Amino acid sequence: MRARHLAPAALLLPFALLLAACGGSSRAEGGGGTGSGTDGKGSLTLNVGDQKGGSEALLRAAGELDDLPYKIKWSTFTSGPPLLEAINAGAVDVGAVGNTPPVFAAAAKSKIKVIAGSHSRSDGETILVKKGSPLKRPAQLKGKSIAVAQGSSAHYQLIASLKKAGLTPKDVTLNYLQPADALAAFTRGKVAAWAVWDPYTSQALDQADARVLTTGQGVVNGLSFQVAAPAALDDKKKSAALKDYTDRLRRAQDWVFKHPDAWAEAWAEETGLPDKVALDAVKRTRGTAVAVAVDKAAVASEQGIVDAFAALKLIPRSFDFGAFVDPRFNGDLPPSGTAPRTYGKGH
Repeated sequence: MRARHLAPAALLLPFALLLAACGGSSRAEGGGGTGSGTDGKGSLTLNVGDQKGGSEALLRAAGELDDLPYKIKWSTFTSGPPLLEAINAGAVDVGAVGNTPPVFAAAAKSKIKVIAGSHSRSDGETILVKKGSPLKRPAQLKGKSIAVAQGSSAHYQLIASLKKAGLTPKDVTLNYLQPADALAAFTRGKVAAWAVWDPYTSQALDQADARVLTTGQGVVNGLSFQVAAPAALDDKKKSAALKDYTDRLRRAQDWVFKHPDAWAEAWAEETGLPDKVALDAVKRTRGTAVAVAVDKAAVASEQGIVDAFAALKLIPRSFDFGAFVDPRFNGDLPPSGTAPRTYGKGH
């Protein structure tokens, strides 16, 4: 088993390349893609953007890369926003992101199409405080400083949680920090709270004397997406490969739910996560995902995020999110509101 008690300053060092799919900043340091190998065989190559411990690791652990009839060339990105920039530029055909980066990309009129979705539990989307903090409910955040990664799913979760508590971002002081910097500020008491996502939530609870003030359950939509380049969708062969790719991801997610320990072990090995943290994050959120259709309800839910950020002037314009969706792969997938899986009490 890996060491459990890391010095706070070193706590997130293994995650320099990890900003998880459900998060992402508006600009990540060193956000460009880096090559990380090719799988499969054949004359067609699908260029896939990924994040460390993401789709490639998932598909490999589930055995879904063993019989590829086409090639996948992997490029690794630090977070969703630079991955979507690469899709817009035509350097990447498809990649996985959370519910908020597509809103920022589409607001910038990027050439992207959401083609597949998954619905997870939102227990890992949290606002954390120190165990000894006097804060007991979100309404008490008024006048307090909160760390959050700008443009991330946690950013929207924070805004929505504040609204539910009768507050607005003007009632608090937002410190836009990436997770490593946010952890340092949180540990040193420079901020009263930290809005973040798994696996950082699981790690902070295990190692940073944190407790959950509130979660995203019932506040955020729990959706994440596969986003493709329109040019890839317009290519008949690449479109067929994209369909096959999303099918493999769905099967891999089914495998994860049935084999949480095996996936946690593989994920920890890939990312440097401590074993316990990895398993906690899998059972809290990462293993609960179910593949769902990108349907009208999903579009409406994302439109709510668009409208919220536009009203706060955090994106330059409002727009129709549905214009950035291609539902051709929905098939017989269940509705986007289908309940995520669960591992039972405590998770």
